[in-house]
Amino acid sequence: MKRSFKKWSLKPAIFLAVLGLGLTSCSDDDTDEPIAEENARITVRMTDAPGDYDAVTVDVQDVMVQVEAEQGVTDEEGWLSLDDVQEGQYNLLELTGGMTQLLADSEIPAGFVSQIRLVLGPDNFVTVDGVELPLATPSAEQSGLKLNLNQELEAGEEYEFLLDFNVDESIVTTGNGGFILKPVIRLSAYADTGEIVGEVHPTEFSTLVKATNGSHTVSAYTAETGEFVLHALPAGTYKVTVTPEEASGYSMITINDVVVEADGTTDLETIFLDGTE
Repeated sequence: MKRSFKKWSLKPAIFLAVLGLGLTSCSDDDTDEPIAEENARITVRMTDAPGDYDAVTVDVQDVMVQVEAEQGVTDEEGWLSLDDVQEGQYNLLELTGGMTQLLADSEIPAGFVSQIRLVLGPDNFVTVDGVELPLATPSAEQSGLKLNLNQELEAGEEYEFLLDFNVDESIVTTGNGGFILKPVIRLSAYADTGEIVGEVHPTEFSTLVKATNGSHTVSAYTAETGEFVLHALPAGTYKVTVTPEEASGYSMITINDVVVEADGTTDLETIFLDGTE
């Protein structure tokens, strides 16, 4: 049986982990092998919310979990590296239109999980106007980006996570023209959540699609084919805005009363940009 943790909307400055899940992945390495009797399976993926840069590259080195049978362990006890972590450099801005990147799909001992930690290497960059610049990540390089989880993993179950990396809010410009990574991330899970999908035409430019209901906001750019997926939306009624690039000459479209059901997919089908500014 697959299980997913309840959703959270978290925006701490440093102590976050980059992980997530999705229906479409740049690396589909999931397995249907039986889970060992004493273990649980955790799937870790990464995706991206919009960012106004040419590229944002993060250097993923490790994904760790803090697993203990009891609550109250210290910060440095009980850490395990997940098996078969997909190490490497990933351009977050390629993870749009519903794409996600698998970071790990691993069995771990069942028990209480207090934190998850993503360890980044030194080779992180932001590209602005064609120029690649270093992206400083001091906390990640020293001890890893941490996220408090505080959930019990049951033996034989599979747990899936989605982390939506908000690039625009995560990159800070320093006074000397440099850049620092201070992650702002929406951590969600697919339990009791749904998604909104569709296509936007014409497709010659990027379009920002955003769903909001006052309590939750999820956004994504369209892919080259115009497709988009808004993942892990709590059940409810949303306003969806479709905002094309300003240079396109098309105006924003608003779609009201879009209903999202738990474990369901709401298909807006093809949205045609037929108004001009």
